[in-house]
Amino acid sequence: MSFFGLFGGGNEGSLIEEYLKEGAVVIDVRTVEEFKSGHVNGSKNIVLNTIPGKVKEIKALNKKVIAVCRSGARSGQATSFLKQQGIDVINGGPWQNVAKFVK
Repeated sequence: MSFFGLFGGGNEGSLIEEYLKEGAVVIDVRTVEEFKSGHVNGSKNIVLNTIPGKVKEIKALNKKVIAVCRSGARSGQATSFLKQQGIDVINGGPWQNVAKFVK
């Protein structure tokens, strides 16, 4: 997957807003230390390498998912994996992209 392919066509802001309006949960896949340094209000910190073991837990939330990280690369990996598991997920990119839409 190319780096540029992770971000889509530039309309991710409206998609993020749409998902949030529909009650999506924000999953931050950065390390615990990165998460502690700042994150989206109400987001869940599930470190990228633990995602495969958390699929049941994520599915049990029964919500759409917005994955975020520092740059969008790790959340892109998480998005690809979670889509393969049948989860309705988008890559929110850097967590600040999503934070500006959350009150």
